Amino acid sequence: MSKLTKQQHAEAYWSANSTARNITCPVRTTLNVLGGKWKLLILSYLLDEPRRYGELRRLMPEITEKMLIQELRDLETDGIVARTVHQTVPPRVDYSITEQGQRVRPVLMELLGWGMQYLTRNGDDCPAAPVKSGE
Repeated sequence: MSKLTKQQHAEAYWSANSTARNITCPVRTTLNVLGGKWKLLILSYLLDEPRRYGELRRLMPEITEKMLIQELRDLETDGIVARTVHQTVPPRVDYSITEQGQRVRPVLMELLGWGMQYLTRNGDDCPAAPVKSGE
């Protein structure tokens, strides 16, 4: 039996409790699907190209393997990320953003812009940061 994501729990609760339907909120839904420490960072690395698990792991050395696997599974279950298994030896697995996940792009671009502005708020140069295409 697979573990339910936060959003799946919320939707089950909302549909089972007529009084809970009043707390259905787009902000709550966004936080359920994209919230947490890692999901937006994972998505930022997947925006422009599919990536293998090991590549994501190297890009985020501070995340544990268990947490990366859990976050990728949650994003996949919520339809934001697609997992593709290539029938090769050794097996190769790629993660990519789905069409639904691509809708997060403008939000991520705004967050990137805000972060760059914040880092340079005192007139200092921004530390080397990757620039995503589409900017």
